[in-house]
Amino acid sequence: MKIIFSIGLLFISIISIAQPKKVIADKIVAQVGNKIILRSDIFNAISDYKRQGQEASLPPNPECAFLEGQLIQKALVLQAEKDSLPVSEEEVEAAIDNQIRAFIREYGSQQVLEEVAGKSIFQIKEDFKQTFKDRKLSDAMRAKIIENIKVTPNEVRAFYNKIPKDSLAYYESELELLQIIAIPKANKDVDDYIMKQLYEYKRQVESGSKRFDQLAKIYTDDPGSKETGGQYNINRGDKFWDPTFLSTCFKLKEGQISNVIKSKFGYHIIQLVSRSGDDAVVRHILKIPPITEEEIKLSIAKLDSIKEQLKRKEYDFGFAVSKFSDDENSKTVGGQISGRDGSGFITIDQLDKEMVALIKDVKPGDYATPQVFTDERGQKKVRLIYYKSRTNPHIENVKDDYSKLSLRLIEEKKQQKLETWIKEHLPYYYITIDSEFKDCKSLAEWLKYAKKN
Repeated sequence: MKIIFSIGLLFISIISIAQPKKVIADKIVAQVGNKIILRSDIFNAISDYKRQGQEASLPPNPECAFLEGQLIQKALVLQAEKDSLPVSEEEVEAAIDNQIRAFIREYGSQQVLEEVAGKSIFQIKEDFKQTFKDRKLSDAMRAKIIENIKVTPNEVRAFYNKIPKDSLAYYESELELLQIIAIPKANKDVDDYIMKQLYEYKRQVESGSKRFDQLAKIYTDDPGSKETGGQYNINRGDKFWDPTFLSTCFKLKEGQISNVIKSKFGYHIIQLVSRSGDDAVVRHILKIPPITEEEIKLSIAKLDSIKEQLKRKEYDFGFAVSKFSDDENSKTVGGQISGRDGSGFITIDQLDKEMVALIKDVKPGDYATPQVFTDERGQKKVRLIYYKSRTNPHIENVKDDYSKLSLRLIEEKKQQKLETWIKEHLPYYYITIDSEFKDCKSLAEWLKYAKKN
């Protein structure tokens, strides 16, 4: 019995919020204990997978795989309830709120979401409660089952030796890079000019001669909201907004425009469009003060000085990042530049062209010359790169790839532990499966016990 645990546990979309008029009546297709699975649960999940552009990764007979995922979830929920695993209402509410905010971002506004769903936000949240609680319970039970799984060096070597030689992975050269980022600061005269511009936009809107969204489309320096007239849907609990920006939004009255504020991105004026509790729709105009060559030179000089101190070993790179970097995100990871898999190693094709050229003549263990670059928001910054290490292209082996092999082995052992747990518990559940799924080979174990019922 191959468990595809990640498939079918929870696929939530507007397809499942706004149930359309059905051509074929919905029905119960499976049951584990007192937990039922509807036909729509399976086929809405498959539709959502396709809608997200993942059709190519669907397994053969996807309805069988998705039903298996739902059966596993129900069994885990039943055991979690029996074991009284703690899942608080606050956890469930927070998860639902995050999902609702994602929907609002996808559909553009709360009003559009409610129109598409045919329900109010309150009704959508109520509909989601049991689904989200079940997900939390199943996650908690799965974590309990697979907790404390470890591997020894001997197990990793044995795991490696079982891999057919023609199936061993080939790894391109990977780099370990760290960075300190300096953000050049505009001079006071430029700041004052930008603030005057924003106050003039505020005056024009308040006088009725211009609309806020029209001005935002023309003048904002925020590419993420330019086309929408500076509009965003926000929540008081969101962590990714600048704190000053967020707090200003919730101090405004509907229609009111803020004074000019400064965030880590630049200067803003904000208009509150509407608010419902901790959710709000706002518009803003962002102006990023232009940086002159003089300010850039100052930032380069600052990083040059830090580079020399590092080379003299006056402090280590981690300390330098925490003390001197202007980028809060890189501070939390010690300046590490992460690859697509989230690891500390990155392939050359994942670097921007400027960085590729920068490190071309730098050797591992050395520092590159401070480089000016433009981030995704169009802001000029300067970075000091520490080229920590580089792996050679190679066929997978225990010496160079022990951590990757051990992670794969741990995942395999978790899968095996979960499969064993399911097999051991199947005889104790009341199980039914509709005849529509009787030919699903992946459900053989489940069908065996379903026949007894």
